[in-house]
Amino acid sequence: MLLCVLTLCLTGCYPHRAVGLLQERKGLPVYENADYTPYRIRVNDEIIYRLITMDQTISKVMTQGRGASSNDVNSYRVYSDGTIDIPFLEPIHVEGLTIEEARQEVEKRFREIIPDAEIKLSIYNKTFTVIGDINSGTFPVYRDKLTIYQALAMSGDLRDGADHKHVRILRPQGEGEPEILEFDIRTNTVIDSKYYYVYPNDVIYVARSKGSFYKVASYSGLLALITSSVSLLITVLNFTPIW
Repeated sequence: MLLCVLTLCLTGCYPHRAVGLLQERKGLPVYENADYTPYRIRVNDEIIYRLITMDQTISKVMTQGRGASSNDVNSYRVYSDGTIDIPFLEPIHVEGLTIEEARQEVEKRFREIIPDAEIKLSIYNKTFTVIGDINSGTFPVYRDKLTIYQALAMSGDLRDGADHKHVRILRPQGEGEPEILEFDIRTNTVIDSKYYYVYPNDVIYVARSKGSFYKVASYSGLLALITSSVSLLITVLNFTPIW
């Protein structure tokens, strides 16, 4: 019996090859490099902008109200027809544009009435979601080119019992079915691959490993399991009557 317990325990830890990141060993997938593609605005995104002009009176009039968080910042939802509705301007179609392309389009419209207008523009509701065998939650995309490692660190990192071989990203594709990207997070070739960057509205799903029920998280846990198992065995033997 003791031999069985020890055998189970010794095969119950998580080796580095099973849960370690940035591995270079043979047997892991090798992913090709892929160029970073900027995020393109979608319906229901919220756009915020800042108008910069030497005429402060015009600036305050153009940007007052409409959910502004300050005197010169507004937020606007992208309607189902792909447009945003900014006061004093005709509806501007921004769906499918990058942030820079949308900024240029809004700035062009403003310069028709304010010659020295400059626009700073970004998406207000930039978030991604993490679910599964990890600290689930919704987190902000706080920077351009947010990496999968940074995203997982924000949620508390992968648990040892998580399925590192089959991490999935569900990425919305307009009105169609979301794209599902599945990859092995352990290989270092994730870097600069199509799996490397996290975009607004992404959902990262981490399943639980099928064999995790029989595992312990660390060698200290293994030692505690062995000690408790031996103690239980000794207790049982001491109270077992000898015939």
